[in-house]
Amino acid sequence: MSSTDKTIVADGHLSKQIAVVVCSQRTPRVGLQIGTFVFDTLKQYHSSHPFPVPYELVLVDMLNHSLPMFDEPGIPSQIRSSSDYTHAHTRAWSELISSFGGFVFVTPQYNWGYPASIKNAIDYLYHEWAGKPAMVVSYGGHGGGKAAAQLKQVLQGVRMMVVPDHVELAFPNREVLVRATTGADLELNGADEGRPEGTIWVKEKQEVTKVFAELLVLLAGTAAQRC
Repeated sequence: MSSTDKTIVADGHLSKQIAVVVCSQRTPRVGLQIGTFVFDTLKQYHSSHPFPVPYELVLVDMLNHSLPMFDEPGIPSQIRSSSDYTHAHTRAWSELISSFGGFVFVTPQYNWGYPASIKNAIDYLYHEWAGKPAMVVSYGGHGGGKAAAQLKQVLQGVRMMVVPDHVELAFPNREVLVRATTGADLELNGADEGRPEGTIWVKEKQEVTKVFAELLVLLAGTAAQRC
């Protein structure tokens, strides 16, 4: 785990890890700000909503896990052990993804699509994703709905259990959009102007936790199946 990946540990015995994946690798970018916003929102939800299945939230920044374009000689669906991959970077990626029981993908929308880098990262593996719950949070000038729909379809392609609903974070005005394109601070930490909620996406925070609650139901189901 890199120095910028973050972890929040649930009370009691740790049984599940949920990755909040920052899909953007561009520089400049606001992906890490928005990913952290989602992570912090879920951290607050976690502390105030006890859940029967203990879980841990981990922020995974794809900028710290850059992969070359797929270069394995084998087909991922035919590989069932991390040790069977040819390249060290694939083995490391497989081991990381295998450690998670669920995923929250935070993706931008670029030209009506999601980043090629996250598609490549998904395609490196198969069984490491299969059967695990996932949700999508997209962002962009209009919320990134097209990217979210495409990504959800791809996640279904690797047999993930995708929450039907997703969350769209739209930049509320041109000023925020311009700041986002330059990687400037969007003031999402809630400290600006004395507003504990932050300046934007107050309603969307509730949507994030609502969809996350649906993911937790799926997570509990997978835990029950393995008991």
